[in-house]
Amino acid sequence: MTQLHPDPAPDFDQPVAVLKHCHGRIRKQLSTLEKLLTHLPLSQAETGGADEQARQAAQAVLKYFEKAAHLHHDDEEQDLIPMLRAVARGEDAATLQALAPTILQDHKDMDAMWQDLHEQLTAIADGSGTQLSASTVQRFSQRYLSHMEREESTMAPMAMRLFSPEQMAQLGQAMRQRRNIEPSGGGSAGANAATASACEPAAKAIGERVADLRKDYGQASLDENGVDADPILQFTRWFEEALKAEVNEPNAMSVATVGADGRPSSRIVLVKQFDARGFTWYTNYDSQKGRELAGKPFACLLFFWSELERQVRIEGTVERTSAEESDKYFNSRPLKSRLSAIASEQSAPIASRAALEHNYEETARQYGEAPPRPSDWGGFRLVPERIEFWQGRRSRFHDRIVYTRQEDGSWTRQRLQP
Repeated sequence: MTQLHPDPAPDFDQPVAVLKHCHGRIRKQLSTLEKLLTHLPLSQAETGGADEQARQAAQAVLKYFEKAAHLHHDDEEQDLIPMLRAVARGEDAATLQALAPTILQDHKDMDAMWQDLHEQLTAIADGSGTQLSASTVQRFSQRYLSHMEREESTMAPMAMRLFSPEQMAQLGQAMRQRRNIEPSGGGSAGANAATASACEPAAKAIGERVADLRKDYGQASLDENGVDADPILQFTRWFEEALKAEVNEPNAMSVATVGADGRPSSRIVLVKQFDARGFTWYTNYDSQKGRELAGKPFACLLFFWSELERQVRIEGTVERTSAEESDKYFNSRPLKSRLSAIASEQSAPIASRAALEHNYEETARQYGEAPPRPSDWGGFRLVPERIEFWQGRRSRFHDRIVYTRQEDGSWTRQRLQP
């Protein structure tokens, strides 16, 4: 269903040929997509889901369009069209003026259709789904094919007629840099290596590749008229949905504090209770966060539920829970966790893991089955003053609804721009 060996590519000293070569690669991926559409019903009938051939095909299409399609668009929008506009005259200028808006609109429409296909292909690729919209595949394929035909019949010949060798070199260099491909150095082996991925970005250092990691969101929306008037009740609703969706550790949250020097620090802890009073977690009061909260009793919590494309940010003042609350929770913990809380001077340096284990063994021998809660261990409760609910949306146009507590204890809410 997919081609295993890449076809040879021209070098970037022939940028128009590279563009046509990339069109050929796109046509092969569109063919794979259409074959996958035909194959999926057979796979469903035989295996009850997406078989290995279907998964590999979906992965190949995803890989190419995620990594390479935007490069073709950028080649045209940022280099080819502006360069043609700079040199086209008379009939060429009129043709370009009529054609360029269509090309740019094609890019927007194809990107929108790809977002619809992306979610379906991702499910097929990981074996969790078999749905693939035939109408979207057909519209996507037809739009791409007609788009490429327009470019090959009009823009490519125009560039070949109008561009000087220097301008061709300029276009080729821009395309090379966009793909992070170094000049080949003139040797045939070097040229083949440099152009083998002419339609795709070259490998980058991991620190550079993070810029290419992107996921578009689209599971749900969030409307200010559809949320609860009470942010705690709204949080409860979302938390229950996180539990139902089996989000990995839905009670995990980041706690950000500020030291006496004004420098922030953060860490992940587990919320152990939330109600109208606030959000409670337990820790060592002599730890870094404990000391920072003693000096500046303000914090920001952040819950991130990636499976639901949601996050909740909570800001407010922090207070200690009562000794009775801390005792109750401490005594509910597993025995080994209670012993660990006594044995560890949280955030203090220690010589080795062996020394830490020794402290634990000594604590276990001393307290046995009934260790008492240490006086330097207990709960913190953040009393919320501001709570923001964030729902991921497509193209980074996210929904954000923020609640702000008023002096009388009531809450106001409003939408924020993404």
